[in-house]
Amino acid sequence: MPSRGDGTAPYGSWPSPIGAALAASLDGRPEYVGAVGSEVWWTVPRPAEGGRRALVRRPADGGPAVCALPAPWNVRSRVTEYGGLPWVGTERPLGGPLVVFVHFPDQRLYAYEPDAPGSPAPRALTPVSAVGGGLRWADPVLREGEVWCVLEEFTGTAPTDVRRVLAAVPLDGSAAEDRSLVRELTDDRYRFTTGPRLSPDGRQAAWLVWDHPRMPWDGTELRLAEVTADGRLAEPRTVLGGPEEAVAQAEWTTGGHLLAVSDRGGWWNPYRVDRETGEAVNLCPREEEFGGPLWKPGLRWIAALPDGLVAVLHGRGSSVLGVLDPESGDLVDAAGPWTAWQPTLAVTGGRVYGVAASPRSGYEVVELDTATGHARVVGGRTSGGTGPDGGTGRDGAPVPDGGTGPDGGTVPGGAPVPADREDPAYYPEPQSRTFFGRGGREIHAHVYPPHHPLLRARADELPPYVVWAHGGPTDHVPPVLDLHIAYFTSRGIGVVEVNYGGSTGYGRAYRERLREQWGVVDVEDCAAVARSLAAEGTADPDRLAIRGGSAGGWTAAASLAATDLYACAAIIYPVLDLTGFAAETHDLESRYVDGLAGPPQTLALLSRERSPVARAEEITAPFVLLQGLDDPVCPPAQAERLLAAMRGRGVPHAYVAFEGEGHGFRRADTMVRALEAELSLYAQVFGFERPDIPRLALSD
Repeated sequence: MPSRGDGTAPYGSWPSPIGAALAASLDGRPEYVGAVGSEVWWTVPRPAEGGRRALVRRPADGGPAVCALPAPWNVRSRVTEYGGLPWVGTERPLGGPLVVFVHFPDQRLYAYEPDAPGSPAPRALTPVSAVGGGLRWADPVLREGEVWCVLEEFTGTAPTDVRRVLAAVPLDGSAAEDRSLVRELTDDRYRFTTGPRLSPDGRQAAWLVWDHPRMPWDGTELRLAEVTADGRLAEPRTVLGGPEEAVAQAEWTTGGHLLAVSDRGGWWNPYRVDRETGEAVNLCPREEEFGGPLWKPGLRWIAALPDGLVAVLHGRGSSVLGVLDPESGDLVDAAGPWTAWQPTLAVTGGRVYGVAASPRSGYEVVELDTATGHARVVGGRTSGGTGPDGGTGRDGAPVPDGGTGPDGGTVPGGAPVPADREDPAYYPEPQSRTFFGRGGREIHAHVYPPHHPLLRARADELPPYVVWAHGGPTDHVPPVLDLHIAYFTSRGIGVVEVNYGGSTGYGRAYRERLREQWGVVDVEDCAAVARSLAAEGTADPDRLAIRGGSAGGWTAAASLAATDLYACAAIIYPVLDLTGFAAETHDLESRYVDGLAGPPQTLALLSRERSPVARAEEITAPFVLLQGLDDPVCPPAQAERLLAAMRGRGVPHAYVAFEGEGHGFRRADTMVRALEAELSLYAQVFGFERPDIPRLALSD
């Protein structure tokens, strides 16, 4: 809707240059930073290229990062469905670097020599299996003529018919068609494992393991074994961890000391571990997190430097990059605007590389020179510099052309607001706040008020707000720039992201609040934040919504069944049925509900009490359900059961399914359609006009 002429327009109707296509084109973030000699490599998303992940390299001379593997190569692992570190590389005296990576479509390991004469194509190292999900690989390291890594091997057609071991793959390609030539370094007594970390002298290997029904943030074990002269692992032993101690990472210093990140003191802190006795010394005892949930093998919160210092990611809620002296415990943080760092670190010489974001910038690759303390962005920038005539986004990814377009509009005086233009003037400013819920418990959240540089609403109008429940649920959201949030706030819709009880980043006790209370504590905490915003006059109490994906989709749907607080909801690739989730999901999370809801013997009762599918008759607010049809984590069968239960009940709702999408949307066209469908729902329910997007058809 155009301005009324006085610089005001109703909340929700504001024109914005942050279009759905722009948000989609810059979705995702760099991941898996690694050093190849003096070069730095990482993976980046390509939503416009079918959602593939590209491998890019930054030359040693500091030039711009370039794509190392053209389409259709897709560097991404499917181990445990969430993946893990998918590549490793090394510098060679002759012939340039050697890189080994996982190609997503067939999940084979490939060797690649990008600078070799004749530019040879990648060559396969591992075979294909037709059994179930086949053979999958992650978290590799190079050792002499082999790749040592996690092997996930399906033994049947069910998602839980699977075994995992450490394996050695020959680099000469001899195992490319012969599974028998892949050496297994461990047995499969443990259900889950990370890849090995080799000591600097190559004589020992350390890795993490755990078993059902534990998740890796419940309890893991740090295993240690000697590497024999013939390249095998001697009998391993546990040196740290257990059922109630979660070790998140193992790391070796250049001097051969074994480090680990453990939550034995209630917070993930860094420890030095005696390899003989298992005695662990806390190197920096703080009520802060130096680690996080190990959703994927290969995550890295600490990294040893050549001079004996250790780069660490740490914080409470938000995080910073620091350099720790393990002898004195002194910790010096890097200066810069970044408020969140992803668990990926690389070291080359005295420089540390990581992936960080701030409220004004998306995730980007940052270099810290530990000699000078200077930190700078070196790649993966997701904000700035695109301009109205298009240009490039992160690492050369094209940004759609500008213009007024369907997402544009006009402001006072008729000046156009160009669409699909990344303009920081339209970014929201997050407010990190602490709210209080049942029993006075603290609830951490980030509030993003509506923001527009040229428009405001009338003084007598309160804005609509959408509560965002994050996925996991063992995860958290930091206060950083997210163009999906800016898409709504720049149009006059507030967003509040809630780190409900059970979230990470605030210590083990906060994380444990959700134990056997999923569908209760998360629902109550989100509602408490929403009610507080309404009570203080920040949000319109009649125009509150909730949205979430995956575990957040469960919270959104469960909230509709548990309370009449919300006018509508966006439910995205959700968990909707506890018993169905336990039976139908992938192996990693097949026993997750034991800790989230309760043991198997009580699950049927709890499912009837909490599952949105079982409580469908209590859902009276409109909703949109967005679902990937190839989702192995939250299969579409659950969405279909909810739709069947809602049929004929007179509750307006829409179901938008996406062929070829899994758990987490990756394709640009999918994200555009999903964002516009969500906005259309809010427009219809909250009562504002959006003629610039397709109208979502709601049926009863």
